[in-house]
Amino acid sequence: MIMITLIILIFVLGYAAIALENTIKINKAASALITGVLCWLVYMFSGTTKEVVNENLMMHLGDIASILFFLLGAMVIVELIGAHDGFSIITNRIKTQKKSTLLIIITVITFFLSAVLDNLTTTIVMVSLIRKILSEKEDRWYFSGLIIIAANAGGAWSPMGDVTTTMLWIGGQISAFNIIAKLLLPSLIACLLPLIVLLVKFRKQTFTMPDTMHESEIPEKEQNLVFFVGITGLLFVPLFKTFTHLPPFMGMMLALGVIWLVISILHRAKDKEVKKNFSVDTALQNADSPSIIFFLGILLAVAALQSVGLLTQLSGILSANLKSDTAIGIVLGLISSIIDNVPLVAAAIGMYPLQSYPIDHYFWELLAFTTGTGGSIIIIGSAAGVAAMGIEKIPFFWYLKKISWLALLGFFAGTATYIIMQGVL
Repeated sequence: MIMITLIILIFVLGYAAIALENTIKINKAASALITGVLCWLVYMFSGTTKEVVNENLMMHLGDIASILFFLLGAMVIVELIGAHDGFSIITNRIKTQKKSTLLIIITVITFFLSAVLDNLTTTIVMVSLIRKILSEKEDRWYFSGLIIIAANAGGAWSPMGDVTTTMLWIGGQISAFNIIAKLLLPSLIACLLPLIVLLVKFRKQTFTMPDTMHESEIPEKEQNLVFFVGITGLLFVPLFKTFTHLPPFMGMMLALGVIWLVISILHRAKDKEVKKNFSVDTALQNADSPSIIFFLGILLAVAALQSVGLLTQLSGILSANLKSDTAIGIVLGLISSIIDNVPLVAAAIGMYPLQSYPIDHYFWELLAFTTGTGGSIIIIGSAAGVAAMGIEKIPFFWYLKKISWLALLGFFAGTATYIIMQGVL
């Protein structure tokens, strides 16, 4: 009992330090790392044998490393596309000068692209794109907030769009066609309501597309080639996973290797200084390493909570007290805004056997939606939020004040839509 209390205390204090990063002037990556390691230290000295603790740590480390390698690969590919002005292929076709129209374009692209790629990769691509278009910092933060909402909503209705939906799909809790049919409309509602609210805010506001978005010293053929290879590589990842059954990070590493090869051949005859600007080495230096370290710390802390049985206990308490599949699904979705949805869904899969909750059961569909979209409510509640926070340096409390209520509005509206659809159908 003392161990559980200590781990909860460490997690809460660490979470508070992350939330108060701008106030206490301590990088959130440092707070996350300390939190993660201390949780495991308490577990190690709790009386559990060191062999068991190390075995659990190594088991979770494999899952954590696969996410981090995936994130790093996606970041580097996006950096390489940006270095070659590849995003100008998209931005040069955006002719509007209205922020509201731009917001619609970005949201629609994000929603559907995240279903094909995944919410994390899509967020990295779209936030990086916005950075090149909008000069006002707060405008970019608003757009990034809606990108997070749209990416998570888009990932919830696709078996390949979110890690948790993929887990449920592979585990046999849902089928691909059914989850698309049942969750497309609720996910669309969860995305559209926040969009409508922000459209009112940006009504009649205009912006000027930077000249650098239209003029580039890089030959158009090189821009097109790197953009095509990079985006094709990202699109290839879910197909690679589906056909090979290897983890997604393997497909991402293959995509990174291919674009690395293409760039090496493309610039091999150029001067050393010129090649350096477009090299993978430079892209690795420009990638947001602190965000990756932050993600490592958070995932270590959550893994400790799972290893000591806290998440399983939480699921048991929910089942005993709420006694309603709908209430449990909604509460787990709200909790996923604080704790990563992957271990939450993993605990739920362990708590609710297929014998009682067969494939395409109401509970599994609701869980896929709520845990997918619930992560948008707080910025560190999803991989997409963490990535956007790292790229744009969005303050925790700014997001909590300006975006969280929009995500919550979409969450409840989408959930209500799903419940009504189930009643009608």
